[in-house]
Amino acid sequence: SNTALKLRHVPGSRFEELVKAEESIKRFTKHEQVKIVNSGSSAILSVMSTFKDNIMIPDMGGWVGFKRLAEFCGLNINYLPTDFGLVQVDVLEDFIEKFNPEALFITSFAGYMAEQPLNDIYRVCEDMGVIMIEDASGGIGDATGLLGNGEHAHVILASTGSPKTVNVGNGGFISTNNTNILESAKTILSGLNADPVTCAGIASEIENAPHIISKTLETCRYLKSQISDFREVLHVDKQGLNVGIPDKSPKKLGYLLRKGLNVHGGSIITVCPNYNRIKSNAVCVEIKNLDIQCMTPENLQGIIQILKTDF
Repeated sequence: SNTALKLRHVPGSRFEELVKAEESIKRFTKHEQVKIVNSGSSAILSVMSTFKDNIMIPDMGGWVGFKRLAEFCGLNINYLPTDFGLVQVDVLEDFIEKFNPEALFITSFAGYMAEQPLNDIYRVCEDMGVIMIEDASGGIGDATGLLGNGEHAHVILASTGSPKTVNVGNGGFISTNNTNILESAKTILSGLNADPVTCAGIASEIENAPHIISKTLETCRYLKSQISDFREVLHVDKQGLNVGIPDKSPKKLGYLLRKGLNVHGGSIITVCPNYNRIKSNAVCVEIKNLDIQCMTPENLQGIIQILKTDF
């Protein structure tokens, strides 16, 4: 028979959900290529596997997974000196000239406390032949267009686990215009695909990212302003998603804050020294871990009052 068969794939198949997720990410990152994977760690590992020798990461305020995954890939790690996690452009230039690294892995925010000068960092890396990779797990949806923007990074990667700006609970992605990166990582990426549920979650939740990051930044600005009246606050004049407070007895302060701030389902307190934040005595109040519906004036005043009382 010459009768043509009328066939169609199952609605909601992995292909459909994948395309929706990829297109939604491209709208935010402004990159032409996107690969969705099963976790943020998978995204980092895949990109790191494409380098052969030296990479650099901040000496603090990055993510400890940078170090662990670089060691797993057999890469030499150069630790870029920073100002409590913030990259200084003149130091970056000198460091690249001295060590000649292939790539810089950096987070949108230094320890989630302060927005990195990503445009300046990118210009230096571009001029000096270094691939800049931004972990934008906390920066997707930034209204200023400075964070999670492909115009200021050769590669953007992110976790969409929890708690993140794109808060799916699992998954991650790589975004780039550098096709060589994805091609070089093709073999490892083939085993790290995200499932259709994760893809659907990303396509949906990324639409909420601008509101989440805007509200969290606003909340931290307010808390930094209020707390700095009676306590030192790290990077007080910078935008961030948490509030860092130096203290001589951080474990004690952390205990008092956890006791006073009863957060259902987890904690919003990080005690330092901690590579992911700063490598000196401090406590970070992780506002990014809060549901934005909890960021009410009453709750914020409660946090401030607890800090005043315990000090």
